[in-house]
Amino acid sequence: MIERKFVAQRIKEFEIQEYIAENLKKVGHSHTKMQKTPLGEKIVIYASRPGLIVGRKGQNIKQLTKTLKKTFSLENPQIEISEIESINLDANIVAETIVDLLERFGSEKFKAIGHKIMGEVMNAGALGIEIAISGKIPSSRAKSWRFYSGYLKKCGDIAITGVDRANAQAKLKSGVIGIKVSIMPPTTKLPDHIEIMDRKEVKVQEIVEKEKGAEKAPRKEKKEGKDKEKKEAEEEPVKE
Repeated sequence: MIERKFVAQRIKEFEIQEYIAENLKKVGHSHTKMQKTPLGEKIVIYASRPGLIVGRKGQNIKQLTKTLKKTFSLENPQIEISEIESINLDANIVAETIVDLLERFGSEKFKAIGHKIMGEVMNAGALGIEIAISGKIPSSRAKSWRFYSGYLKKCGDIAITGVDRANAQAKLKSGVIGIKVSIMPPTTKLPDHIEIMDRKEVKVQEIVEKEKGAEKAPRKEKKEGKDKEKKEAEEEPVKE
């Protein structure tokens, strides 16, 4: 019974996240998180343009709250908007930007769009990026194009936990174009990463350690001397 409750709760959370993502297109929506609080359900929406989600005098956010409460039977949903600082390091926002540019300028300029986005992401400090565009682009035959730069892990635990991935679809006259974006942010710690310290820093550390050792040594000697005197006093026979 407990397992079923957890599964049902997770399914409900996924449906809410999917509904929010579907209704908040072209507003820089990244992802959604849900938290259970004593007052009700707290829904945190991460986006690059929070003003468009809130709307004039908070009309959009009020309407979204009412819809979520009615559709998913939530007791007291509390929606919070969190702004994303580095939009060029978020795979969902980058994929949405590519979709917007393709739908605006068409499939003829897909190479320029891919190289432009790739340059912006790398300039933002990303370790690596890969953009895959597939579909009837630029001709009537379906093809797959890949834009990549930097270093990107494709296998292992780092490829799962350290790489941000997103999928999107652009609807053009020629058909639906699939877009895959993979970004390795600068915060990813690689297992083979080595930090080389300066010689000055090493010398300073050695001096500090030596000073600490010199301070501890006399205290230890004094303690050992006191213990020795105490032991000798106990072993000395009492004179009558």
